[in-house]
Amino acid sequence: MPAPSITITSEFSGSVVAKGATDDLSAALLKHAGFQQIDDWHGRRHRLPTTTPVADKVAIATHAAEMLRAAHYSVDLPSSLDMARMGTPAHPLGPYAAGAELLQITDRIRSAENGADLQRAVDHLLHPEHGALERVREALEAAGEQINDLDDEAYALADRFGFAAEFVISAQSELVGSEAELRRVSNPQQLQIETRTHSPNLPGHRGAALATSPAAAKAKVPAALGVDAPHSSAAVRPPHTPGPRR
Repeated sequence: MPAPSITITSEFSGSVVAKGATDDLSAALLKHAGFQQIDDWHGRRHRLPTTTPVADKVAIATHAAEMLRAAHYSVDLPSSLDMARMGTPAHPLGPYAAGAELLQITDRIRSAENGADLQRAVDHLLHPEHGALERVREALEAAGEQINDLDDEAYALADRFGFAAEFVISAQSELVGSEAELRRVSNPQQLQIETRTHSPNLPGHRGAALATSPAAAKAKVPAALGVDAPHSSAAVRPPHTPGPRR
């Protein structure tokens, strides 16, 4: 008879739990590693208290898994509790894995040394199919739909999630086609060439701004030269209408 499979995981509360150790040998090995045995109507399981320091949780879980595997048990142990696979200490965000991934993207953005590096990092946010914004939009829409499925009287709350998804769509639309511009960010020579090409008579920053701003172009050159142009500030950016929900 094959040995049972044992799963060691971290719960939302911060406690580490081992499940599947229904026989006496696996239970004894877990208790020897430092787990406390619990027998109640949920069945037999083993737990580390929530007050156990993170380093101790990892060490105990790793040691328990090693002993169980040596006794020919199949053990499922996440990398966050496996000292052999942990490259860094447990992330301070704990169970919020998505937030931790976004922090890593932010670090990559801040450490970009040129426009190409920056574009590759930002692509993890903006990719139309697999980017973080698309996943957030999808999750917000799913939340609104699930609220309607669970309680059709909570339509106002469902609509709020739908509106939030529309805002994400607006952000995606605003940044469509930014890849090429990002790659040119650290190439000042190329930017100067483009600036001179689009506005040869306007010096420095004003020329660059007008060269890239359709609204400023509509306001005519006198506004850039210091002549008052009524309502020019109101035309800086036309109102953006969110695209259709997917």
